[in-house]
Amino acid sequence: MTDTEHTEATQRIDVVVVGAGRMGQGIARAFLAAGMDVTLADVKEADEDRAPYRKAVEQQVLERLRADADADADSGRPPQLVVCSRESAVAQLADADVVFEAVPEVIDVKRDILSWVDAHVADDAVIASTTSTFLVTEIADLVDDPSRVLNAHWLNPADLMPLVEVSRSDRTDPAQVERMTGLLRRIGKIPVVCGPAAGYIVPRLQALVMNEAARMVEEGVASATDIDLAVRAGLGTRFSVLGPLEFIDWGGGDILYYASRYLTAQLGDRFRAPAVVEDNMATHRRGLQDHTGFYEYDPESIAAYQAGRMREFEALLRLRGPELRAEPVLSERPVPPPDTDR
Repeated sequence: MTDTEHTEATQRIDVVVVGAGRMGQGIARAFLAAGMDVTLADVKEADEDRAPYRKAVEQQVLERLRADADADADSGRPPQLVVCSRESAVAQLADADVVFEAVPEVIDVKRDILSWVDAHVADDAVIASTTSTFLVTEIADLVDDPSRVLNAHWLNPADLMPLVEVSRSDRTDPAQVERMTGLLRRIGKIPVVCGPAAGYIVPRLQALVMNEAARMVEEGVASATDIDLAVRAGLGTRFSVLGPLEFIDWGGGDILYYASRYLTAQLGDRFRAPAVVEDNMATHRRGLQDHTGFYEYDPESIAAYQAGRMREFEALLRLRGPELRAEPVLSERPVPPPDTDR
């Protein structure tokens, strides 16, 4: 470990999560599991006493927390969780290095909370919204200094899912992006960076897959059970080792090109290949066979690369095989035929 890496690994970071719902609790558990202190601010305004709710949240978070012995040994003490009210959080915000906003997906609520956060945090604190709805460009307009604002989209359950999508705008300071991705890696997460586009990466991909799966049920192509099993045992298994762009290169961009033309003719324009696929086909950038595609491939290293990926497949299938071969645990609801007049 270099001196810089050691400093980053041992440096104290004050983290405040604003919003004590499911997402906020999951984020708090992720930091606690990594041995880091967290303040979880319950900012919901209500007439009733919120103290019992905050106590229940604290118990839920700690009960579900899986202790990280190594992190605790490094810090010299167990990580501390503070669950507090909006008023009590003001002092915590003043010392915060990073603030995650995790309030409901209502722009007026976010405007109120982010304005309040902006008024109490230090000038160099990072402000990250966990929104799955609003673009980072919209969130950045809700604070005075947009250079320190980004979106950090955690996938539920936040403490278990390794991926966090970090979305930055043209106004986001690149140093803040590096600061956020470094922090996420420090707690064992896998950050990916994207621009201010609707749907980030995962929600945009999964919306297409889920809608097409529902459409196949509607059309009577296959049962819900068989479609789900096909994804779990085939598509999902394959894409957990090879990402979709890597898989294009692996099998050959020409296969996707011709398959897309056939499916477009049979099922419609939603299957039409984008220009980049057609360009790669025309310029002989079909992947492994051309040594270039979405990635570049060293001819001398291709065999080792392929063998490594196959070992990943084998390890995954040894782990998942018995589960995938088990009988279905859910009963399907009969699906009425589609309304042809709609």
